[in-house]
Amino acid sequence: MVERGDKSKGSELAIGVLVSVVVPVYNEQDGLREFYDRTKRVLLGMAGFEHEIIFVDDGSRDVSVEVIAQLVREDECVRLLKLSRNFGHQIAITAGIDAARGDAVVVIDADLQDPPEVIERFIEKWREGFDVVYGMRETRDGETVLKVWTASIFYRILKSLVSLDIPVDVGDFRLMSRRVVEHLKAMQERDRFVRGLVSWIGFRQIGLLYRREKRYAGETKYPYRKMIRFALDGITSFSNIPLKMATIMGYFTSLVAFAYACSVIVQKFMGYTVQGWATIMVGLLFLGGVQLICLGILGEYVGRIFNETKGRPLYIVDYESSTERLRYEVPGHSVGGSSSKD
Repeated sequence: MVERGDKSKGSELAIGVLVSVVVPVYNEQDGLREFYDRTKRVLLGMAGFEHEIIFVDDGSRDVSVEVIAQLVREDECVRLLKLSRNFGHQIAITAGIDAARGDAVVVIDADLQDPPEVIERFIEKWREGFDVVYGMRETRDGETVLKVWTASIFYRILKSLVSLDIPVDVGDFRLMSRRVVEHLKAMQERDRFVRGLVSWIGFRQIGLLYRREKRYAGETKYPYRKMIRFALDGITSFSNIPLKMATIMGYFTSLVAFAYACSVIVQKFMGYTVQGWATIMVGLLFLGGVQLICLGILGEYVGRIFNETKGRPLYIVDYESSTERLRYEVPGHSVGGSSSKD
């Protein structure tokens, strides 16, 4: 039976405390075995802790599921949560957190850019009484200058727009205590920005610097198109300043239009002939552009309201492995069945 220590007061933890490691997976077949080996070594090296590794397959199109199925058969501490399709990185994280049973839950990607060895440092800070320990990227190996620059700009724009203290240069690589996880599970909003939600929850939080490594295998799953979408989710989920900016732009363009109208009237009385075509076209294009920008901003917020009102589940689980006697069929594999888990 697992004993639960009192982490909130930083007391000494009892033997048997459970640590859950949540790993979202999307087309990571080439690096999964290496990720498992490194993570397992770290977890086995932490005396006094039990652990589980939850791989959440987010609709992979390669053989990632088969690789994880093999790990499930080899190690009773490994669990597989296969989603019915690709729901996106943030939803996959959410599904793993919902399934996690640990006193502490670690979120880490499978591409080995975030080194599993940092987990032990996370645990040390958790034992000191911190509810959230997040990794702060000191360096970012293997990433282009443009990607590093755009990411830096995004974090600083986000920080300036929201009232929350969302740390810069921080991803989803973090540890959360059980009480933070329970509060996070209660938040079922659809356009999710997990790192923002965790900051919103509060409690004691601290960052640890680490060196972000080069991707072990495969290609990034966050092209610029997805990065822009993710940035919009982060900004619109935690700030209404873009709406206020739309209002300010409306006032500004109205002021410019009024000033121009006054200029036209003065020129008329002074007898100047106004040719008109170029001026009118510039004015129309300017006003039309501002109106479309404002409509786009409004549309982003209205679209999020629309998504929330539909009431659909955040994700659908195709099948899940567990420590109970259960059989599920994976293409080419049988997961569960007769084993030490029975």
